[in-house]
Amino acid sequence: MPNLATWIRPKDAKWFRTVFAKYPGLKVWNGRNRSVTHEKMDGLLLTGGSDISPEFLRQEIPDSSVLDKDIDAERDRWEFQAVQEAVTRGLPVFAICKGLQVFNVALGGTLKLDIRGHDLPEQKLRDVQTLRSARRASHHFEKVNSAHHQAIDQLGHNLEVEAWAADDGIIEQVRLRKYPFGLAVQYHPERGRIYDSLFDDFFTRLQSTKR
Repeated sequence: MPNLATWIRPKDAKWFRTVFAKYPGLKVWNGRNRSVTHEKMDGLLLTGGSDISPEFLRQEIPDSSVLDKDIDAERDRWEFQAVQEAVTRGLPVFAICKGLQVFNVALGGTLKLDIRGHDLPEQKLRDVQTLRSARRASHHFEKVNSAHHQAIDQLGHNLEVEAWAADDGIIEQVRLRKYPFGLAVQYHPERGRIYDSLFDDFFTRLQSTKR
């Protein structure tokens, strides 16, 4: 039974319960309430959350007022360590929303700390954000449910862009080059069945690492 390490907020748990129910052979360790050593994980799922703590960012912060007030430094410490462990061992990594930002920063990238037009109420649950995808993208979606106020600025090492917001070019999907499975999306696939292929791909890779 493969061990999936993650950190999921209480308000997001309902979405992921539905996802995990499709994979009964999976043991999920939520770092928020269950201790799992990084050495025992077989894959890493980085989920949505508040802004990354300033201490982990690789850039100056001209205006700290743009950052969320509910920053969770304990979570950030756990996730950045988990990324380093997972990448060192070549484990499958799937990153969502804030997770994409953590993945990017952990690999040496930087963020746009406050952007406009990407955190509208109708974008949280509805697939209204139009994407422009690269031909080589591993997964293609015409529209997604993307809601966020921060985004990738400079790409982390060996990350390759697979999709952008069609209207302003904000990065919405990246992949880690020359790596077994390292995919990160700015949108929320846990909130819609049209994204099942993303989780199927990730969990297939995860199960293969345990054999």
